[in-house]
Amino acid sequence: MGKFSAFNLPLKTLPEGVSEFTYHLDKQFFKNMENSDIHDANLETLLTVTHRNDLYTLSMHVTGDVTLICDRCLDNLVFPIDTTYDIAVKYGDDYDETDELLVIPYSDNSLNVSYMIHDTVSLAIPIKHVHPLGKCNRAMSALLRKHRATKPDDEDDPLTSQLIDEMDDMDTAPDIPGGSSEQAPVDPRWNDLKKFSSNPDSES
Repeated sequence: MGKFSAFNLPLKTLPEGVSEFTYHLDKQFFKNMENSDIHDANLETLLTVTHRNDLYTLSMHVTGDVTLICDRCLDNLVFPIDTTYDIAVKYGDDYDETDELLVIPYSDNSLNVSYMIHDTVSLAIPIKHVHPLGKCNRAMSALLRKHRATKPDDEDDPLTSQLIDEMDDMDTAPDIPGGSSEQAPVDPRWNDLKKFSSNPDSES
């Protein structure tokens, strides 16, 4: 059996009316797709096929979550997925595809929907994978803060401004219940950088 044979949709043998199919997507599915962005997955796909005359209307709904890597702190980032995709399919002389209609040759007895599902999930994931402010790994964020503090020439870099905002948010966030109330020491160079960035017209 092929890697994606379970996703073969038997169009020619489907009765008229509504048919439903379910698929579970895990880490192996995306590994087989050679998708390096998704490191783990727990997704359920419900595919509803409505067959009327010579037209098949496919409606898929994918829910669950995928595990990505945060671009900022490199920790795991669990991202929720709840997305849909609809397309009509019919038989024709030659293969053709638009945004709303897929034409497949009469010689094809089935349609493999694995790539449709994969692309539907991929399009639901933002290009930039980052935790919400204050949710990044604190140790890694501290290293980034220290690294940036030694490079004042990068004051206009958008990443620097974003890191400054995140560090401020983390410094003012309430303590975790049961955790230490002591704040980690702040590198004095970081304070100098924040003063410098808040007074862009000042001379060094």
